[in-house]
Amino acid sequence: MSFGAGKTHATSSTLGMSVRSIAALMLREMSTRYGRTPGGYIWAVLEPLGMILLLAYAFELLARSPALGTSYILFKATGFMILQVFTTLGGQVGNSLTFSKALLRYPRVTWVDAIAARFLLNVTVVFVVTFLILTGIILVQGLQLLINWGPIFLAMSLTAALGLGMGCLNSFLFMRFPVWQQLWSILTRPLFLISGVIFLYEDMPPLAQTILWYNPILHLTGLMRDGFYVLYRPSYISLVYVGFWIIIPMVLGLLLLKRHHRNLLYR
Repeated sequence: MSFGAGKTHATSSTLGMSVRSIAALMLREMSTRYGRTPGGYIWAVLEPLGMILLLAYAFELLARSPALGTSYILFKATGFMILQVFTTLGGQVGNSLTFSKALLRYPRVTWVDAIAARFLLNVTVVFVVTFLILTGIILVQGLQLLINWGPIFLAMSLTAALGLGMGCLNSFLFMRFPVWQQLWSILTRPLFLISGVIFLYEDMPPLAQTILWYNPILHLTGLMRDGFYVLYRPSYISLVYVGFWIIIPMVLGLLLLKRHHRNLLYR
């Protein structure tokens, strides 16, 4: 009995240290990235909002009505914010070890703590920003919507998981191959055009549909809009396919980090 109690106490102590490390890392990033004033958080809202407004205005000049509903801004926002969640988490989680490299040399701070802290802080920020922007659009434009929260929560959760999975793999690749960080920035830019932010999957030519179906973010933007537009029922969505894109990079990234994190930190 004493052995079991001792083992339980040791596990509890380790978990407690991990929670304290994660909290400390989150507070450190909050002070360095967003600053000690509300300005950093305000910019986190204004940056994506500005892009959404620009898109909405540009396409309002080109077409009489959006592909869904009556609001150009809402249509663009429901797609753009999904992409924003993915790219933010994929990049920020990918820089977890680089950001906390000095602290990871202390035995009480582990690479898992660094990834968890970065993910928890950034997923909280992007979720709050998404909620504020979409809610603000609905209220300001006085839109009457029958919102189905199930697909919305599922789309946001899967997008966060997808960003975490790619972020875990990027954590290894960013440190092992520094050029990958520039390549990641380049490779994610076309996602804006091929992820259903601007056009609906159903409105694309058949050849484009066949090719772009393999983009998992396209499935998530469709799922997000399923929750906002009552008459929209995307039949192309495959949650199993999205799940593969979540699990494979995440498992691969965690295995590589577990084996090579010491070498990466002391390079």
